[in-house]
Amino acid sequence: MIIKRTVQPYVLELAQQFSAIAVMGPRQSGKTTLVKECFPDYSYVTLEDIDQKILAHDDPRGFLQAYSNHKGLIIDEAQEVPALFSYMQGIIDKEYRPGFFILTGSQNFLMHEKITQTLAGRIALVTLLPLSIEELKNAGLLADDSSSLLLKGFYPQVYTQNISVRTWSSNYISTYVERDVRQLLNITDVLTFGRFLKLCAARVGNLINYAELARDCDISPHTAKHWISILETSYIIKLLPPYYRNFSKRLIQHPKLYFYDSALVCQLLNIRTEDELFNHPLRGALFESLIISEMFKYNYNHNETPQLYFWRDAQGHEIDCIIEKSFTCTIPVEIKAGKTMAGSFFDKVSDWQMISKQDNIVPYVVYAGLDSVTRRHGKIVSWKDVTDMLKKIYT
Repeated sequence: MIIKRTVQPYVLELAQQFSAIAVMGPRQSGKTTLVKECFPDYSYVTLEDIDQKILAHDDPRGFLQAYSNHKGLIIDEAQEVPALFSYMQGIIDKEYRPGFFILTGSQNFLMHEKITQTLAGRIALVTLLPLSIEELKNAGLLADDSSSLLLKGFYPQVYTQNISVRTWSSNYISTYVERDVRQLLNITDVLTFGRFLKLCAARVGNLINYAELARDCDISPHTAKHWISILETSYIIKLLPPYYRNFSKRLIQHPKLYFYDSALVCQLLNIRTEDELFNHPLRGALFESLIISEMFKYNYNHNETPQLYFWRDAQGHEIDCIIEKSFTCTIPVEIKAGKTMAGSFFDKVSDWQMISKQDNIVPYVVYAGLDSVTRRHGKIVSWKDVTDMLKKIYT
């Protein structure tokens, strides 16, 4: 079963303009399926195949020339042989063939570093995160309840294959996250890094304090910060920065920590059922993480640069998410895990409108209920309709 990805038309559009396209994102997010669907007539090679990797490493020029008469070439996990990028540059500069090279990679920091060094101006970058609510809805696969969605997560394999979510999540953490990230960090203590991942999961939706995290894991603050950076560039976590406008002299400076996929967090926190999720103290933070992740997916899928922040000052005023459309237009979004609408939903966004002097901006509240309504103070949006909310905001 193929789930149509929202970003597909954008990829095809870029293929008419650039000689190369790089699709980056976490492992198993559907990158290979996407590019094969977009370019069915292209030759395909994966550099995770040891024979292909050796061939590309030992003779990069010959490896690329072997496909010179083909319609195009898809190279999966291209970061495995970074020397290829320099030889691609020579081919691209010699002959303009739009969309000939299609690269995928699951290690953003390696791909991005090599691309900026050798292919800058010749290649377009696309980020593909796991499935979005919009994509699941269009495929008829969206759960009826947000709790079920939180437990199942968004990775395509869970929806296209008959596999237990807990089995898949457990294997993903051990085979991809721990293997890839530990290898890149040269970590030998598996237990320490495993504990670090669980400590990060326990802080989902909260300000990140590197000194506290390091102390709890018995590592240095520098190491904690480095590990967080690698997890972020591996598309496992996302740090949401604080809003920078100086409405108060004392603003919170630490970012908030979120995970791109809720099923991985549930696995790390050992949340197995909807009842356990409902009674868990981090249920609200997990729902908040889900909605924040959806906002990043929407931006990447629609060729928007994410300008997303949170805001909190020393007096206790706080907004879960600030969407900055321009310097003079910032849209506050509150996120509530409750399923029942309440009059207090708009308390914080009302504070924001007064502090920022933007009382003409319509605020939003996203909640776990099913009905979307317009109230005097703003719009209340069901989690199922978050994509429609974002379309209105960005148009």
